[in-house]
Amino acid sequence: MAATVRRQRQKRRVCWALVAVLLADLLALSDTLAVMSVDLGSESMKVAIVKPGVPMEIVLNKESRRKTPVIVTLKENERFFGDSAASMAIKNPKATLRYFQHLLGKQADNPHVALYQARFPEHELTFDPQRQTVHFQISPQLQFSPEEVLGMVLNYSRSLAEDFAEQPIKDAVITVPVFFNQAERRAVLQAARMAGLKVLQLINDNTATALSYGVFRRKDINTTAQNIMFYDMGSGSTVCTIVTYQTVKTKEAGMQPQLQIRGVGFDRTLGGLEMELRLREHLAGLFNEQRKGQRGKDVRENPRAMAKLLREANRLKTVLSANADHMAQIEGLMDDVDFKAKVTRVEFEELCADLFERVPGPVQQALQSAEMSLDEIEQVILVGGATRVPKVQEVLLKAVGKDELGKNINADEAAAMGAVYQAAVLSKAFKVKPFVVRDAVVYPILVEFTREVEEEPGVHSLKHNKRILFSRMGPYPQRKVITFNRYSHDFNFHINYGDLGFLGPEDLRVFGSQNLTTVKLKGVGDSFKKYTDYESKGIKAHFNLDESGVLSLDRVESVFETLVEDSPEEESTLTKLGNTISSLFGGGTTPDAKENGTDTVQEEEESPAEGSKDEPGEQVEFKEEAEAPVKDASQPPPAEPKGDAAPEGEKATEKENGDKSEAQKPSEKAEAGPEGTPPAPEGEKKQKPARKQRMVEEIGVELVVLDLPDLPEDKLARSVQKLQDLTLRDLEKQEREKAANSLEAFIFETQDKLYQPEYQEVSTEEQREEISGKLSATSTWLEDEGFGATTVMLKEKLAELRKLCQGLFFRVEERKKWPERLSALDNLLNHSSMFLKGARLIPEMDQIFTEVEMTTLEKVINETWAWKNATLAEQAKLPATEKPVLLSKDIEAKMMALDREVQYLLNKAKFTKPRPRPKDKNETQAEPTLNASASDQGEKVIPPAGQTEDAEPISEPEKVETGSEPGDTEPLELGGPGAESEQREQSTGQKRPLKNDEL
Repeated sequence: MAATVRRQRQKRRVCWALVAVLLADLLALSDTLAVMSVDLGSESMKVAIVKPGVPMEIVLNKESRRKTPVIVTLKENERFFGDSAASMAIKNPKATLRYFQHLLGKQADNPHVALYQARFPEHELTFDPQRQTVHFQISPQLQFSPEEVLGMVLNYSRSLAEDFAEQPIKDAVITVPVFFNQAERRAVLQAARMAGLKVLQLINDNTATALSYGVFRRKDINTTAQNIMFYDMGSGSTVCTIVTYQTVKTKEAGMQPQLQIRGVGFDRTLGGLEMELRLREHLAGLFNEQRKGQRGKDVRENPRAMAKLLREANRLKTVLSANADHMAQIEGLMDDVDFKAKVTRVEFEELCADLFERVPGPVQQALQSAEMSLDEIEQVILVGGATRVPKVQEVLLKAVGKDELGKNINADEAAAMGAVYQAAVLSKAFKVKPFVVRDAVVYPILVEFTREVEEEPGVHSLKHNKRILFSRMGPYPQRKVITFNRYSHDFNFHINYGDLGFLGPEDLRVFGSQNLTTVKLKGVGDSFKKYTDYESKGIKAHFNLDESGVLSLDRVESVFETLVEDSPEEESTLTKLGNTISSLFGGGTTPDAKENGTDTVQEEEESPAEGSKDEPGEQVEFKEEAEAPVKDASQPPPAEPKGDAAPEGEKATEKENGDKSEAQKPSEKAEAGPEGTPPAPEGEKKQKPARKQRMVEEIGVELVVLDLPDLPEDKLARSVQKLQDLTLRDLEKQEREKAANSLEAFIFETQDKLYQPEYQEVSTEEQREEISGKLSATSTWLEDEGFGATTVMLKEKLAELRKLCQGLFFRVEERKKWPERLSALDNLLNHSSMFLKGARLIPEMDQIFTEVEMTTLEKVINETWAWKNATLAEQAKLPATEKPVLLSKDIEAKMMALDREVQYLLNKAKFTKPRPRPKDKNETQAEPTLNASASDQGEKVIPPAGQTEDAEPISEPEKVETGSEPGDTEPLELGGPGAESEQREQSTGQKRPLKNDEL
């Protein structure tokens, strides 16, 4: 009995634990009802959201535009974003930052840093000696890193999304260029962390565009592969992508559409910005020529003038895409001198001739990486704003050799829509149709290590080894394991980029360091000393290239095995708990299934990803030797190491036990023999052979980042706090501006109302003079001292004025409400009186209302009439300047009381059943209803005296032309309720007097 109670308690604990987990999931789900995506371009960004009731929608900014400039203006006491910052670029170009994404993840000696300084010389860049990066020096007190500036932009994008969605948003998918390397991707993740965003995924912008194209053309995708080329020329760069669409069979959802990135080509500096800079330089030269005789200053030395020229160049590029020529004009360009010059499209194309020659480059790179030809490409689709330049389309069309270029996609919003669809897929709050996305690795990653080999007896040398971890154009996300099986002491290995020969010399310089990380292992020798009786299976390093394309080293383990004989052992607590959970859901575990749990998970981690471009003989689990490791499906789970916690791989194996036990049931049944004879007793069974026992020891890891060190945790915390303080300051500033605007608006509106007839009618001259004087004094204070007033002071001034004008406004509002309220009251009184009269006219036999109920209603009607007449008479005696006694809220209260009484009686009449009628003296039974069935009526017919129920019915008289049998329903319809009585008359020979309703 006690054992049964203990088992029940254990099951109840497990049930409560499961309930707690489900509740935690529901609470987490309630916080993620809306998700967002940010298509972060060089010049502008698009924000999209998904929330219940809003499938996928582009967010409008405060100017009701769908596209927001990625510009930030940083001043001592305020910040500006978007269009406001763009307008500030003319007034304060030094404090206005744009195109700062080009500096993410780059050290000070990177060519892009020098290029940025040449394009925007007004910005002062300082050197960070710890990370070898640059900062923006706005003023001696203001200094920001590119990651911090990007964090401000992401935080602003979230505020736009939250205002649009009307609820908090934390989860986001952010687009990044496909050519971003590991350092640049980590920089974006750090910026998002500073902004307080939870990044579900960094998705490549070309992948997001391809996903948007496929989602809206799901019906056109079939088992036949379709190769589509997307040519994306934006403001800062150009990317060409080859995507294959087809339906594939998935384990979870059957046949589903899939997109696979087959080839990628890019040019980091080819885009609309470079064209605008060429135009700006051309316009600056024209302006200098116009002022050549005036010995004026070079316009290039004036940052404000150059900012004006860049804005005009942007407009000029857009206009020349649709016109052969256009007039560039700027008022007061410099020294109050206006600028005006005519620019033709031919001149523009000559300025950018070398840029147009680079247009086919990404196409050739994409075809080469995909190992495809142009004949296999079905369509070329244009994406990005710079593809609207006619010369770009002309050169591209000639390069691809197609009849036309596809323009059947929104070039500006496609990436944002694809990213927000992926956000809905990754979120727990939405259920979307599956669309398989297989992205590709652009930069290969390999592992390098050195070990000592003995070439000849007594002669030792060092051998350098390289193992490709993630090959170029291989799919990701993906996990891989490398096994080092000839080390018995601590050693180091290196993670570097693979062959980057597809990049040009200039791209390699921009790329930065080709060395990623040095991994130093500690504890390898100790693990061998700890398990001296075990056979080493190598040092296993587990790598993960996640959905964002960021590489991480999950863990490093030292694995040992030995042969042990089976002996009955008591189950561990963890195993008992797993068995209890399985039994709750109708499953079970067997010892054999329990032994195989760990190896199944291990095999799952080490299995190659589907469709990877690894060579046929290459295994995902690499060893120093060429041969692949042999996996034994019958290996038992590792025993729990004494004194140490079980590794992750072991903890995750318990959930596999239920499935394995079912798989082993056929083998158990086979032991009974073909004739169904029971198995031999345990004592007669053969002793099982020795099984393998596996031990896993966690190895200490020290990572030395070589490409770009991440921000230390203390500096990251300071950056987060800095951005939070700036956001709080902005909110306080907005609150103060709102209070000042409310106070100023109240003053102007009230001063205007004092001269309106309806306000003069209910106020005296002295009252109006008092209010006017107070308003004038507050307006003077606001002009003289309002700039230094705090939010609290402004709100106090407003509250004081409202209190002074409260009586005046109240009298006017009451007089406006009287006609409508009194008319509604009169209508209700009239209808209630008519209802009461109708209720009293109901005959006593059919009356459903009691005398108390009708008396109560009559009393309420009379009291309401009396209150109305008395209040109106009293109000007529009061002057209009006094507080009224007839209040709209009192009228509403009287109407509610009267309406409540009427509604009570109406509901009673609606649900009360009518009383039954008394029976007629000549009738022997109740008359059947019209809709009674024929069978029921047949049962109620009383046969004549002396005739049994089985006798034939008496025939109808000839004058009744029905032709129906006595049991049919038509005689009832013809004769009505008296048909049955007529039958009785004919059978008995007696007549009954007709009632009024039968005449």
